[in-house]
Amino acid sequence: MEKKSYIDHQTFKLDDFFTTQEQRDENKKEKIEIIDLDLIDDFPEHPFKVRENEDLIKLQESIKLNGVLEPIIVRKKDNRYEIVSGHRRKKASELIGKSEIPCIVRNMSDDEATIYMVDSNMHREFILPSEKAKAYKMKLDAMKHQGIRNDLTSFPVGNKLTSAETVGKEMGESKNQVYRFIRLNYLIPELLDMVDNSVLEQTPSIALRPAVELSYLKESEQKLVLDSINYTDSTPSHAQAIQLRKLSENNQLTEQKIDEIMSQEKPNQIPRISLSEDKIRKVIPKSLKINDMEDFVIKACEYYGRHLREKNIESR
Repeated sequence: MEKKSYIDHQTFKLDDFFTTQEQRDENKKEKIEIIDLDLIDDFPEHPFKVRENEDLIKLQESIKLNGVLEPIIVRKKDNRYEIVSGHRRKKASELIGKSEIPCIVRNMSDDEATIYMVDSNMHREFILPSEKAKAYKMKLDAMKHQGIRNDLTSFPVGNKLTSAETVGKEMGESKNQVYRFIRLNYLIPELLDMVDNSVLEQTPSIALRPAVELSYLKESEQKLVLDSINYTDSTPSHAQAIQLRKLSENNQLTEQKIDEIMSQEKPNQIPRISLSEDKIRKVIPKSLKINDMEDFVIKACEYYGRHLREKNIESR
């Protein structure tokens, strides 16, 4: 029987005979390319806003002095490029008049690019609820396309994590919290802005939990709630938002019902007056018991109010 040579059982590339391992490792390294900014497009539906704030100004100054130290990540799209990571560096470069930027060009599918884009931005110190909402949804959709489990079922076999649990674990949040943020995508823009205001400490603002309840309302109903917010100058509490959702689910939510619920006084909106006991003690009878102080103060205010009204009438 004819002996088969060892080489028959091996697959060799021609380069393997004429290059060293060090050279082959070098060839595998990603190369940095200098690409015109005019050829680079933003990632479609990029959820993270590039804010022209103090941090961006500092980044501009750094690029002026040292250039872009960390190349941005792009992928080829026809005859152009698309940013996967590095929107702030691109914006800062444009603002200081740069015409090109160092890039690493990677071959990525749409889903791979989406997941990388979200992951590379989630390390930011400040992320708005609306940004999380869009980013989480984009990543979960991409993971679903890749065939990763994206369901809410239990996982008795092998303790497999759902994609929402995987995302939550990566971001330090529970699966339920991930889904709460995703629900925000169903809010009309004006209400979503109010959720962002809760983080920006601006008014009017809506907290996450009531916002999630409002997201189940029809768009037309949400617009009525918005009108009521503008009219009453107050936003719904969690309990009020639950009432609105239940009425909506039963097809009983009307403009009148919304106004009735929104006009309810909320505990956190009841103004409270704080009085110094030491100051009050100086102007009330010494013998007055502490339980009778409130009644005494109210009656004193009523008496003084009548006095002011009578004085005002006399002066006319």
